[in-house]
Amino acid sequence: MINNKVPFSRTRLATGLSVALGAMMSSTGAMAQDQNEDPNLVLETVEVVGFRASLDRAVDVKRNNDGIVDAISAEDIGKFPDTNLAESLQRITGVSIDRANGEGSRVSVRGIGPDQNLVLLDGRTLARTTGGRSFDFQNVASEMVTGVSVYKTSDASMPTGGIGSTINLLTNRPLDNRETRASVTVKGMYDESAEDSTVSPELSGIYSTKFADDKFGISISGAYSERESGSAQANVGTGWRSFTGDQDNTNSWGGVPQTGQVNRPGPNDVYSVPQTTIYKFEQQQRERFNGQLVLQWAPSDDMTATLDYNYYENSIATQSNEISAWFTFAPSENVWTDGPVSAPLIYSETYGSPADLSMAAADFANRYQGDALGFNFEWQVSDALWLEFDASQSTAERTPDSKNGSSNTLSTAAFIRTSATADFTEDLPMLAVGGGNAVLPSDMRVTGSVFGNSQDFSEVDQYQLNGNFMFSEESDLDFGVSSTKVSNHSQSVNIQRNDWGGVGAAGDLDPSLFPAKSIMDQFDSARGDFSEVGGAEVQNVYFDFDFESLRAAAEGLYTPSSFPADALVGDCGTMFCPSTQFGTDTDRLTEETTNAVYGQWNYRDDSAAMPWSVHVGLRYEETDVNSVAYSANYAGADWVADTEIVLVRDSANPLTLLVQDGSYDVLLPNINFNIDVTEDIIARAGYSQTISRPDYNSIKGGTVIGTIANRGGGSGSAGNPGLEPLESENFDLSLEWYYNDSSYASVGLFTKNLTNFIGNSIVESTVFNLPNPADGAKYDEAVAAVGSNSTDIRDYIFTNYGSDALVDPSDPYVRGVGVISGDSATDNDLVFDVTIPTNNEREETIDGVELAVQHVFGESGFGMQANYTLVNQDNEFDNYVLTPQEAILGISDTANLVGFFENDAWSARVAWNWRDKFLSATGDGTGANPTYTEAYQQIDLSISYSLPMLEGLQLMVEGYNITDEASRTHGRASQQVLSLQERGARWVVGARYAF
Repeated sequence: MINNKVPFSRTRLATGLSVALGAMMSSTGAMAQDQNEDPNLVLETVEVVGFRASLDRAVDVKRNNDGIVDAISAEDIGKFPDTNLAESLQRITGVSIDRANGEGSRVSVRGIGPDQNLVLLDGRTLARTTGGRSFDFQNVASEMVTGVSVYKTSDASMPTGGIGSTINLLTNRPLDNRETRASVTVKGMYDESAEDSTVSPELSGIYSTKFADDKFGISISGAYSERESGSAQANVGTGWRSFTGDQDNTNSWGGVPQTGQVNRPGPNDVYSVPQTTIYKFEQQQRERFNGQLVLQWAPSDDMTATLDYNYYENSIATQSNEISAWFTFAPSENVWTDGPVSAPLIYSETYGSPADLSMAAADFANRYQGDALGFNFEWQVSDALWLEFDASQSTAERTPDSKNGSSNTLSTAAFIRTSATADFTEDLPMLAVGGGNAVLPSDMRVTGSVFGNSQDFSEVDQYQLNGNFMFSEESDLDFGVSSTKVSNHSQSVNIQRNDWGGVGAAGDLDPSLFPAKSIMDQFDSARGDFSEVGGAEVQNVYFDFDFESLRAAAEGLYTPSSFPADALVGDCGTMFCPSTQFGTDTDRLTEETTNAVYGQWNYRDDSAAMPWSVHVGLRYEETDVNSVAYSANYAGADWVADTEIVLVRDSANPLTLLVQDGSYDVLLPNINFNIDVTEDIIARAGYSQTISRPDYNSIKGGTVIGTIANRGGGSGSAGNPGLEPLESENFDLSLEWYYNDSSYASVGLFTKNLTNFIGNSIVESTVFNLPNPADGAKYDEAVAAVGSNSTDIRDYIFTNYGSDALVDPSDPYVRGVGVISGDSATDNDLVFDVTIPTNNEREETIDGVELAVQHVFGESGFGMQANYTLVNQDNEFDNYVLTPQEAILGISDTANLVGFFENDAWSARVAWNWRDKFLSATGDGTGANPTYTEAYQQIDLSISYSLPMLEGLQLMVEGYNITDEASRTHGRASQQVLSLQERGARWVVGARYAF
């Protein structure tokens, strides 16, 4: 826990801390008389609220701290500057955010990703089910928080885990309030991306009081919100396959021919080809509830006991429809960009026999729930000694919230596609499908489906004892011990039908199930026109079918009378629903226990010509990890469709067990130095060593293999409980000039030397020793006879080996349709690219500059904030290199500009946020390929008006992403789009009453 005790001699930090812990407690006395002059005199206090006041409190926290800290304060009790905490935090210098469903979700600081930033609630570690160490800010309503402090330098009292920063969320403490306070807020949100475009409610309220001569305090608060949202997406599903220029279709699956190309990549170039082109249309409904109860008792001026309980529940339901063309890597004719990193401007395949035009739907939901119970006791034992005991337990869970599971997909296809051509010249990839716009409902057949159920449970038990001993007015010692146990339990089970070649016959399904809808009407981004190949008919038709209606129809038509012994069947008795028998699939439990002890000596000289302070600390921690994992075991592989090879479970031994342990210890020094160069200028310097622990997914044991492979092989992942933490040696300099009330300018320099990186090693493994039906004698014979087209190869095997026990053509036979099973006598083993996290000897340096200015234009009511963060790293990802590379993710420059106006009645803000392009991944399902998130900017605004006829009543309007910005990711070249997502603006109208 961050040591919040401050001896009275530490005036500057004491002031800042009181602001941080009680964001609403800033008051000004109406009279300056000493109360001792008249014991009956009651001093009137005026509560200072509003955006300008919140800036003042944040400046006080920054100025009066012993390290480099930035802060955000609530404008008033129950009113934070933004409706989303992450979107407020992005206004801070060096802070950038990741968005989920268009809303702030995770936070990066100084280029260090979300998993390397530690988020605390009132100084405590929270349980989370993200799989990583990151905190999902979508789960917490901003109305529940009174302030946020972002610690960019470390001291020994801070828990470890935040190489980028330690972020502490502060909640209301009633005994810190000067008086009884309450507020109620009612809002309505209109999200332009929602298909139904309805107004969703947001309600919040808080009541805080103290009584019995201020010895008891109680605070109760709650927030409820609903949100309807959606998105239009264009994706290249499993990514792009990359090759050297000398690889082609004769020596590499997916390689392009040497002929039929315009500006084909040369032998010294690298190039990539798309696996799919997908259009996806998604709708989402969210329902969130937050609640908090705080009880405080101060039996004397020297003792305070606090019992608090926090609860959240966030239910998210998702529905989607998509249409896709999977490229089979038949000989293609393409138009290319120049090298050395080439990308197709046009990629086109033509098929000898019709391929599938796939359409799929999903309808699933998840429920995120968590709570935290904490007890804190502070005791000023004597003038010299202060002690604090804190105990907390936090739980979190993610569970399925739909009868159809936590994830699913139900696929259909029309086998009418004679060609597929994609245009990648603009932001939106364009798709032309031969025969695609002529598709009829009667063409549709049900293919494969997956009904997934997964759940995660996390619990954190934490005990902390902190203290401070004053040797003198100038010198004191912070000290403490802590123990933290984190348990993470994840389970999953999939019910998967692998009929990707289709079941039944065209015409089986009621045509009314398949209403047609336009694709292009749902996108606004720039798009190509196929002019490089003389034009083409853009695919504009898809069927927007209802998931549940089709599921029920397919279940009735295609459920067999019995199932194979190795088949997993859903709770409904068919394979068209999920299972809750989690013990039949993946089940992993990991426990991590960390014990720590720290001490920090603080010395200050306020009598010097330039007052200064120094803080020297040391923290020791030891961590033990234990992992128990059950994962699925497989006995065979079946080639069921052109691009799908499915794995067959081992019915005799369906699960494998693996138990693994790990441990490490660290010794972390720190020193912070501050000096008042003048009354208004503060210089700071800091040195520290910090760590970031491996994410929870990485330390889970066991090997998990994808149940679908292709001719190029399969993929999987394995955990490593023996991982050690990422280590950082940090240097910080800062110069801050507080030149006027509410105004300051600052410049900061930082360097982080990172070692003991955790990287992903991709190991080619023949785990389970499964014979690959697309890599053996029959396959080689077919390729020699008919070439590399999948349908032709499968047809050859069915025609010539139909009587083989491991070859099962469809009956009646349809060209290329059936199942080919692996033959251990003639086929090579299926190769999996298994991703395993490991520590390595790589060293990296991140350095950067932070520039910030906040200026208030006198008493005019106008003001502005501006900041820019420049971040650099030693090594960047080389797009020309196809082998695995290590690179730091998330490094990018960021900037913010905020203009505001406030007077007694009006408050208005316009905020612009920008983040430059950054590397977000170094591998995908097709190999060691990068993912770049392109530069993104967003403009938000907020306007409120306080009604003079009723004090405390405020009307407000808020807008987010008011210019409808889209987000986009790409691969080695900008033309290699991976995802384009368009979302509309969000508008909020509401009223707030405070009393």
